[in-house]
Amino acid sequence: MTASSLGRTVRTARLILSPVGWPDLDRMVRLKGDAGAFGLMLGGVRSRKQATEEMADDIAFWARRRVGIFTINENGIFQGMTGLHERPDGLGLGLRFAIWPHARGRGIAREAAAAALRFAHDQGEKRVVGVAREENFASRTILGGIGMQVRGSFLRAGHTMLVYESDRTGMDQG
Repeated sequence: MTASSLGRTVRTARLILSPVGWPDLDRMVRLKGDAGAFGLMLGGVRSRKQATEEMADDIAFWARRRVGIFTINENGIFQGMTGLHERPDGLGLGLRFAIWPHARGRGIAREAAAAALRFAHDQGEKRVVGVAREENFASRTILGGIGMQVRGSFLRAGHTMLVYESDRTGMDQG
């Protein structure tokens, strides 16, 4: 993984992660409006208005924290998003990822989430959490596969939610 001279674009073996910006709005609206891609995310599928408001929040978050949400591109094709946001439930800085259903099964989400997590720690973020439904084995496999550990659980709308955590010490060992 390498980072651009601006310190924000991240490159992996096959992906380019770029901070979200207004030129990405239409792609993010489509992704966040797709139940297959965003249905299990906190807050679920978004309307265009909600996605636009989140874009403004994401851009401001980058300015405040030097970390945030990235677009995921493979060979110049938008495949989804990953990155960090302040969780509205008070759990702290949260890692999220969502890719198009047709892009699944090739390790894109895992590769992108690992790069975003590493970027956050490299920027000085000590603790990052990820939350997944107990029955969401795909997300749980990704979170565990990038070195995050289950540290707790809670109930939300009848679902057991598992809280994964990564800290700087854990990244230095792996």
